[in-house]
Amino acid sequence: MNFKNVATGYILEHAPGQTGNSVPLTATDPQADPTLAALRRVVDELAASTHAIGELMLEVASAYLSDTDAADVLAPLCEEIGEPLDHGLAARRYAMSGDRRALHGTVL
Repeated sequence: MNFKNVATGYILEHAPGQTGNSVPLTATDPQADPTLAALRRVVDELAASTHAIGELMLEVASAYLSDTDAADVLAPLCEEIGEPLDHGLAARRYAMSGDRRALHGTVL
C-alpha cells in the first residue's frame, strides 16, 4: 500500500470541492487501516524524539535568539551529534511552538 496514495485519497475524500479534483477516490478508513495506523505511530515517535532534541537545542540557544544567531551557536553541536543544522533549527522551532509544521521539509 502506498502511503502517499492513501493520504491523498483521505484528504480528497474529507475535503471535497476544496482541492479542485472532482474525481472521487476511495480510501480505506484511516482508523481501520493498520498500515496507516503504524505510519502515524512512527510519525508520532519521530515528532516526540525531535521535540526532545529541540529542547536540547533550546538549552544551548535560547528562544530569544533568531535562527541566524542560533545557527552560529548550534552549528558545532549539530556537527557533534551528526544532525544537519537545518534539522536542529527546525527541532528548536518545534520545541518552542509545539507545531509540527515547524518540521515540514526537514524532519517530517
